[in-house]
Amino acid sequence: MATFDERASEWDTPERIERARTVARLILEAVEPAPDARVLEVGAGTGLLGLALAPHVGSVVLADESRGMLDVAEAKIAAAGAPGVRTLRHALTVDPLPDERFDLVVSLMALHHVPDTPAALAEMAALLVPGGRIALVDLDTEDGSFHTDQADEVHHGFERDGLRAQAEAAGFRDVDFRPGFEVERDGRRYDLFLVTATLA
Repeated sequence: MATFDERASEWDTPERIERARTVARLILEAVEPAPDARVLEVGAGTGLLGLALAPHVGSVVLADESRGMLDVAEAKIAAAGAPGVRTLRHALTVDPLPDERFDLVVSLMALHHVPDTPAALAEMAALLVPGGRIALVDLDTEDGSFHTDQADEVHHGFERDGLRAQAEAAGFRDVDFRPGFEVERDGRRYDLFLVTATLA
């Protein structure tokens, strides 16, 4: 399978662009971030979600471990003239925590790529200010067909009660799941959810 670095230049398909816009609307409706909110997108890729949120918040940091993805994101930031958006090369649960703290941590289809979900949630908690929030969109439990070429490297979606318990163990309260929408791949449709929670 091609790496994310290799796929970066062709990542921004019309489907992914529209999905990010839809998720941005869902997050803004669910979380209602303040106009000066500091937002971190983890697993940001080319920054589709973060750039869609940027006009509605104070600043956005796009964090990803793929240099190729971030190169594309940086070109888009420059082209859009978005001074409140910048990138950060960071692998969740692997790299040391950055010094900054945020009001909101978001992700789109990133959590199922992180092997240790409890550790990922704990790191998100550590990156938030007191009372900060998460807003994560990801896959409901599926049969492994979504990532057939990465079956041993990713989670096959998430069972909501289990993810709720892990979020609460990481220090979050008011964990709430909302239907997201469906995504189609290879002729099959998969359900996504939006989970929001507040750092206790």
